[in-house]
This record gives sequence, structure tokens and C-alpha cells, in this order.
Amino acid sequence: MDKKVIPYRHELVELAREFRNNPTPAEKILWQKLKGKQVLSYDFHRQKPIGYYVVDFFCPKLMLAVELDGSVHETDYAILRDERRQDSIMDEFGIQFLRFKNSEVEKNVDGVVGEIEEWIKKNKE
Repeated sequence: MDKKVIPYRHELVELAREFRNNPTPAEKILWQKLKGKQVLSYDFHRQKPIGYYVVDFFCPKLMLAVELDGSVHETDYAILRDERRQDSIMDEFGIQFLRFKNSEVEKNVDGVVGEIEEWIKKNKE
């Protein structure tokens, strides 16, 4: 199997480990649905360093990042920062993003998983 290597800053490894060890409630909930290839048999990783950033969830086979946004992401500055970060990763590595609010995951995780599955069905090769 030909695997694309995605570079990352090695300083982010410890930060990603810290994020994995201290997930938000929404991250815990969604991870229970993504781990173990439960979503259409695709393997997702959590808190994955990519370039200069750490994404919440990543499927290397699909080149898909799933990001969960809490209230800290709702300010104008944070929205702009997230857009720039996402555009940078998309441009440099060809990774696509799906974004969900923490509240969406907490209230309707099955609906969120359904949206991820729909994206996969529409975009897989």
C-alpha cells in the first residue's frame, strides 16, 4: 500500500499527546464512534500533528480532517485563524476538512457520524 508521508513539526508530538490525554467531552464522544474503523471501515487517528498544527481527527486514506469547535472558536479572530490554518493545510497537503461544533456532537453524535459517512460516500476514490 502506497502511503503518503505528511510532514509535521516534531515539537507538536508532545502537545498532541497532551491533547489525547485530556480530550474535551465532545472529542471523547466522537472518538467512541470513530475508533476501531467503525465508520465505513476507515481508520481515524486523533490529535494528529500535520505541518504546523494538530488536527482533532484524521483519516490518512481519505486525507480527511475532522475538527470540533467549542465556544473559543466563535470569535472573529478565532474564525479567521481557523480558516487560515485550514487553508494552509489544504493547500500544502491536499487535506479536506469537516467542522462540527462541540454542541452538535454532544446533542447528536449519530447525526455527525452520518454527515461524515455521507462525505466519505461522495468523496472516496
